[in-house]
Parts: sequence; C-alpha cells; structure tokens
Amino acid sequence: MQLSSFLQRFNEPETLKMAKLGRELRAKGIDVIDLSLGEPDFDTPRHIKEAAVKAIQDNWSHYSPVPGFLDLREAVCTKLKRDNDLDYKPENIVVSTGAKQSLANAMLALVDEGEEVIIPTPYWVTYSELVKIARGKVVEIKSTPQQGFKINAAQLEAAITPKSKLFLFSSPCNPSGAVYSRKELASLVEVFKKHPGILILSDEIYEYINYVGKHESIAQFEEIKERVIIVNGLSKGFAMTGWRLGYIAATPEIAKACEKVQGQFTSGTNSITQKAAVVALTTDLRPSMQMTEEFARRRKKVLEIVKAIPGITCPEPEGAFYIFPDVSAYYGKSNGETTISNAADFSMYLLNTAHVSSVMGDAFGEPKCVRFSFANSMEKIEEGWKRIKEALAKLK
Repeated sequence: MQLSSFLQRFNEPETLKMAKLGRELRAKGIDVIDLSLGEPDFDTPRHIKEAAVKAIQDNWSHYSPVPGFLDLREAVCTKLKRDNDLDYKPENIVVSTGAKQSLANAMLALVDEGEEVIIPTPYWVTYSELVKIARGKVVEIKSTPQQGFKINAAQLEAAITPKSKLFLFSSPCNPSGAVYSRKELASLVEVFKKHPGILILSDEIYEYINYVGKHESIAQFEEIKERVIIVNGLSKGFAMTGWRLGYIAATPEIAKACEKVQGQFTSGTNSITQKAAVVALTTDLRPSMQMTEEFARRRKKVLEIVKAIPGITCPEPEGAFYIFPDVSAYYGKSNGETTISNAADFSMYLLNTAHVSSVMGDAFGEPKCVRFSFANSMEKIEEGWKRIKEALAKLK
C-alpha cells in the first residue's frame, strides 16, 4: 500500500519513541526507570476532579463550541489578568485538545510554504516538525549553556530575513529549563519593533514551574502585544496531561483563524475537561505551588548527583522539570561492546545497560546534550542516577 508523501515531511517525536522503547522493555520484565517523562508524576488535584464528576452528573456530555465554552474562555481571561496582568476578552481565546494542538492550529493558520520560522535551540521536539507540516522553513538560533540556553538581541537580529514570518520559543523552556527575565525579553522586543511583520508564538505551558521568580510573558509589552500568540494549558501546572486542554490568547483575527483550522480537525475539546478547567484556572492554586516546591527539591538533589559525575556539564534549569546536560565528553568511548558516537548512542546505551530512559538532544536541536526528567519519585531518581553513574564508569 502506498501511503501519503505527507508522512515524509516530519518525524516521530523522540520523546514518544523513548517512552515506547521503555514500555517494551518493561513488558519483558525489565525494571526500567523512566527519566524521559514529560509530565508531572502527581495526581490531578481533588477539587478539579470533583468539578469533572459534577460536570458528568450535570450532563455536560454534548458537543461544545469550537473555541470552547464561554465560561472557560472567560476563566482563561481571568487567569491571564490575575497571573500576568494581561487584558484579554473571550473572543481572543481558543481552547484546544492540548497545547500541542494550539501550536499546530497557529502554525497552520499563520505560516505559508517557504516562510521562515525562527526557533532558538534547544526547543521542544514538536516545534520543528510543525513547521515542516506547514511547509515552512526552520531557522535555528543556536544558544549555549554559557548563555543559559537563551539567545540575545544580536542573534535574533542576525536570523531575520525578508522571509521571516514567526518567532517560536518557550519560557520556561523544555528541555533546558531556561527562563527569560523581563529585561531579556525587553531586549528581544526592541528587535521585533524594527520588524513589524514578524509574529511571536510564546509557549508558556511551564509557567507555574519556575524556580527563579515571577513568570514574565512577552505579551506584556504593549508595542508588540497584538503580534503575540500565547500558548498555555493545564498539563504541566495542574498535573492534567491526560485531560488534554490547551489554549491560545491572540488577536480576534488570529483566534478566528485558529478556530477555523480546529473546526476541520477536532472541533471543540472534551466538554467535561472544559468544565473542570474553569475550576482549575479560577480557584485554589496551592496544589500547583506545592508541586513546584517538590520539583525544586528534586532539582536540587539531581544537580548534586550530576555534579559528582565526571564528563557531564549541566547548567542549572530555572524552570520546568528537566536537566539538559552536555554529555559529549563520552563520545568516542566504549565499554568494549558499545561505542558512544552521539547522543542517540548515549541514550540507548543507558536504556539497554542501566535500564534508564532519557531523550537524545538531537531531537531538541542540541546534539551534544541529553534530556533527563525529574518528574519521578525521589527514590526512582536516586536509583536511576546510581545506575547511570555505574554505567558511565564502564566507558573508557
């Protein structure tokens, strides 16, 4: 059977591939510790689950409007004002089946064939593939650990061409944990002011998992606010990955365009999730803050462990729940059976030898690095890194 050439445009997400490989080993009875996870290991807070149960009992079981129920879009506006001091109206909001769909909607609605999308490295694995699906061209701006994995204004200016259409970034960043300060964002805004045709897609899904202070959204700068599309959702901050709810905040024109795209794919997202989301966004945030406090405790432990392992260079993540160390000192080394030539070899070596899963950095645009999650119990984290240390010690 001849499948569509469309499938050749993009790759399977490496994060999902590693999770699949880990499951296959577990099915064979092997104890695999998962440090590739991109989701909180906590349960959804009770008050949110109770809201979902009530929605079921109240028979919210029918199709919803494509952009989402009005009360939820109002709740998103309330959240944006409370947390970010941003003023939006329901017509600015489109609710989707996860932030990934929000990103896809925006990409398909905004990018034409051959137009350039500027993405700082490292970036979430799906960004570059969405650009390819839209037939755009990825333009990477390389950042370094020495820069805290953040770009500067000169790098941004140098990447802009007459074909530049969109700038796509995340803060806090998956996989590096980089968090842009207000001052750092302001310097980028000065560049964008000189290039009024460029739109900014700001992925803020890790907003609540921030270890360095207040979250800063690039939409706070009035001079460019109408060119910003904020993407956020419930997965990370509320431990609701399986509930599948994301949203954008943008101009009415862009919101309508995203609604049109979504209307031909999924229509409105899950009605029960939407009703629970109203409660999540407008009531008690203490469970989210407690979750971040636990992530901070694990982050401290992981950094202590990693600093004691020779050959690994690891900047401190400022947000999210990953470390993204440079492991290239191990390239060219071997245990006598397996030679490590790149990040993919490194990750597969750890999976097959230490039975610990991770994600190679190539997928994030950084071939010298590997992503490890600390969204797992302290016990599993400590055991996982014990295994990693032992496996790396065998490489000569």
